[in-house]
Amino acid sequence: MGKSITVRELLKKKGKNLGLKVICCRESLDSRKITVSELNRPGLAVTGYLENFRSERIQIIGKGEYSYCQIESQSKIKKNLSQMLSFQDVPCVIVTGAMKPPTVLVQTCKKFKLPLLETKLETSSFIRELTIFLDDKLAPMITLHGVLVNVYGLGVLIQGDPGIGKSECAIELLKRGHILISDDIVEVKRRMGQILIGKSPDTIRKFMEVRGIGIIDVELLFGVGAIMDQSVIEMQVFLQSTAGMDMSKYDRTGLEESSISILETSVPSLKIPVTPGRNLAVLIEIAALNQRLKNQGYFAVKKLNEELIRRMKVK
Repeated sequence: MGKSITVRELLKKKGKNLGLKVICCRESLDSRKITVSELNRPGLAVTGYLENFRSERIQIIGKGEYSYCQIESQSKIKKNLSQMLSFQDVPCVIVTGAMKPPTVLVQTCKKFKLPLLETKLETSSFIRELTIFLDDKLAPMITLHGVLVNVYGLGVLIQGDPGIGKSECAIELLKRGHILISDDIVEVKRRMGQILIGKSPDTIRKFMEVRGIGIIDVELLFGVGAIMDQSVIEMQVFLQSTAGMDMSKYDRTGLEESSISILETSVPSLKIPVTPGRNLAVLIEIAALNQRLKNQGYFAVKKLNEELIRRMKVK
């Protein structure tokens, strides 16, 4: 079951900032739940057209809907509003732009015990602010084991076999000027646009566990600039032990691109074999820079392959 918040929780957490005021049906604030971050401008529904009406969304009454309610016959508006607001999954109705809610709208909301709210904010500003808030609160979330660092502006999720040295690799990256987001546990949310945001649980933020040393405070050791609250996850690096493995099976060209799925979102993935003498921090730096080039449409291996084919054709 997906996340949800009640209309009362919305008022408690964002009501003051959004200038929200309850007009009627305060008793239903706990029973009406908000399950999606998208909002709905019910222009067509107010006119009586309910095909594809998104009843699960908060219904926003702006100037367009308000004007129609003023010029159309009240009997027709009452009928249309009754059809529109009879859906049990409608969370609430919000009138924007400091407009006084039409009497027929107040009556209909009372009929269906549906919370009616108003705000002085203009429709576009209100929708933007509320959508950002709901997107954060209702975003799907998962907890992953690993280390999240920001390398050259690219969020890199380091995972791997137990005891492989993920935290030690992150410390080396910190010494080289990169930034830690979370060690050991990474909370990941999927935001609008299939964007994955990783952050640290509040209890362990800025702390790291290093085998043989114990818990360290990254902020005190490396400075306040060594930590970030959150980062977009744009790449995953898996540190893999080579014990008993055939090293010839590893891709040496990069022609085979791989990815993993996190919250149904594809993330470029790279496996790095861990062997004595390899500087993993430097390899991750190079991998991050190479991924940035790929994000811009430049693939070094494809460029080399095209050049080789061109030269063979010439010969």
